[in-house]
Amino acid sequence: MSIACEFDYAKPDSLSAALRLLAAQPGRVPLAGGTDLVAWLRDGAVSPAFLVDIKGLPELRGIRLKNGRLWLGANTTFAEIIESPLVRKHAPILVEAAGMVASVGVRNRATIGGNICSAVPCCDSGPALLVYEATVHVATRQGAKNIPATKWFLGPRRTALAKGGLAVAISLPVGKHAGAFAKLKRYRGEDLAQASVAVRVDARGEWRVAYGSVAPTPIRGPKVEKVLRGQKNPPVELLQKARPLAEAEVAPITDIRGSEVYRRLMIGIMLERTVELATARLAGRGADYGINVLEEACS
Repeated sequence: MSIACEFDYAKPDSLSAALRLLAAQPGRVPLAGGTDLVAWLRDGAVSPAFLVDIKGLPELRGIRLKNGRLWLGANTTFAEIIESPLVRKHAPILVEAAGMVASVGVRNRATIGGNICSAVPCCDSGPALLVYEATVHVATRQGAKNIPATKWFLGPRRTALAKGGLAVAISLPVGKHAGAFAKLKRYRGEDLAQASVAVRVDARGEWRVAYGSVAPTPIRGPKVEKVLRGQKNPPVELLQKARPLAEAEVAPITDIRGSEVYRRLMIGIMLERTVELATARLAGRGADYGINVLEEACS
């Protein structure tokens, strides 16, 4: 299906020029990887009057360590995340999630900034960024803003990004930790998540848990985090206690891809398996990052 709507197009060569174009009038939309936007244009879900191509902006690129944080330019692709030694060392859960994004072709174009700005409930990077307690760095014509990932997602396709602003980078703290990301989908290969779970545990036994595709936005799991607190190796009895808590703190829907009941039950299973894998990795004996524990269990 072709794109039916008409729009103007510009490709600015600086961040200030891009912000000026976006703020000039309503209905102007940034274009980065375009993997979500082009599909929405094709389906008639959006009809912007003006596309501002930000792919070439140097201010939105690069992966670096600075002041104890890992910084990712908003235009960093998922393929670059997977291939980066810095990200693999300091944010391996994000690498694991990136490896489950769609297909190789999509990962070569889709950007992490575009993924969180699209803000669909099933965005793969959302749960990973939540457990890392990441910060989204935003540029506007009025100045810079730093928005915690926990306050970024406001609803389906809604974020805390002000109109005319741009997400320029994402940063997250670094430190010793382990974790895991699991994605439930209907088949191997390219598919959206029916449900996803990310978990992170640090050297003190502090846990962070987040879910995707089972609420209007990616969300944290505070009840499960509280139960697991201080446990570097949670016993079976504690996992059995945490599992129904996870099922209770999500709010999935029934749609063509899965029922509410199925998704809720699978969240409990996924939580248990990701916690077990994260525990093993923290102890130095878990599988390498890059697997999907659901597929591994079935293979």
